[in-house]
Amino acid sequence: MDSELETRVLRRISLRIVPFIMLLYFVAFIDRVNIGFASLTMNKDIGLTPTVYGFGAGIFFWGYFLFEVPSNIMLHKIGARIWIARVMITWGLVSAAMAFVQGATSFYVLRFLLGAAEAGFFPGIILYLSYWFPARQRAAVTALFMAAAPLSTVLGSPLSGALLEMDGLFGFKGWQWLFVLEAVPAVMLGFVVLGVLTDRPEQARWLADDERAWLVKTMKAENDGKAATASHSIWRGLADPRVLALSLVYFGTSAGLYTLGVWAPQIIKSFGLSALEVGFLNAVPPTVAVIAMVLWARHSDRTGERTWHVVIACAIAAIGLALAGMWTSLAAVIAALTLVNIGISSSKPPLWSMPTMFLSGSAAAAGIATINSIGNLGGFVGPAMIGWIKDQTGSFAGGLYFVATLLVLSAVLTLLLSRAQTAHAETDPHPAPAQSH
Repeated sequence: MDSELETRVLRRISLRIVPFIMLLYFVAFIDRVNIGFASLTMNKDIGLTPTVYGFGAGIFFWGYFLFEVPSNIMLHKIGARIWIARVMITWGLVSAAMAFVQGATSFYVLRFLLGAAEAGFFPGIILYLSYWFPARQRAAVTALFMAAAPLSTVLGSPLSGALLEMDGLFGFKGWQWLFVLEAVPAVMLGFVVLGVLTDRPEQARWLADDERAWLVKTMKAENDGKAATASHSIWRGLADPRVLALSLVYFGTSAGLYTLGVWAPQIIKSFGLSALEVGFLNAVPPTVAVIAMVLWARHSDRTGERTWHVVIACAIAAIGLALAGMWTSLAAVIAALTLVNIGISSSKPPLWSMPTMFLSGSAAAAGIATINSIGNLGGFVGPAMIGWIKDQTGSFAGGLYFVATLLVLSAVLTLLLSRAQTAHAETDPHPAPAQSH
């Protein structure tokens, strides 16, 4: 009876929550990386060099870094419904304002403000999922949510390429149409959030009484079970060495992810293709990555293993980046970028299942946001270094090798963290759950 009830509850909350948050992340990711397509014509129009463009594209993450922890703490205190709505409306307005950049300074300012506006969305959703889904299901659910990122590239790339073809319509450049039209859904969905999201299981009137009671009891038991070993306070969440280690692991994966978002269109364009052709070809690697990501996360949940699922995925991404720097034919580069997409996407669900195994309450809000904010600085370093190296050498290769090295370091650090956790568990009378490895 309990098994049937569990299945029913998980199905209902999955159908209610997961498709909607996927849609939100889909829109968020398009607004975050559509700069990659805009750059195909915008850089020349407003005079941005590769160094300036790479720095400006990455400065988004300094806004993230500064505002993400307070944003996630606010979400934990006032609820996801109001806070996620606020995040979406403000980032949509700033994203639309990108259509009016005139040079390096306004480019830098608006990219920073976009990061500040969006700060808290991704870690907020990760925290929100921990309120609704037991730990053993969380990596698979997180994978479905995160599949929206590669899916946004699959569908958003051809769309962005087509919007660039609107160049000259009503006197606006194609890249200006791209920013404005792709920002509208964020603002609209911000208002929809107010009517769709429910802050906590206790408030879920859309569940039957027995379903709601089972979910509240299950999540409370899980949180109580962590009480002996979990960090709860904000400062414990910020200072936990495991949080800092996971931040550095995430740094490498973020460098890889935003290298793809910011530079992949230009890498493909270097073969002499049109913007529309770039759009369709750029959609190929993430199409494969979505499937690999979901299967990899399910395997991680089924086996209860996290470490090697992160390590192997990071290694695959690093190999793909190195090959993309070495190979010179279009087909080979697309194949290499496919490997990068698979590795980057597959590393994230098992990685994000780790922090909520040893953090709860305010510490989870602060810890998850810390991992994401520090880790996302990789989204600044990777694109910025590629732009600088491209200016110095005239080639993307050196920058791709640099980001590949960061991913190798992520894999090594994940192994070291796992060994440290194992050693701690052997000496701790109240060991953390084995799944946190």
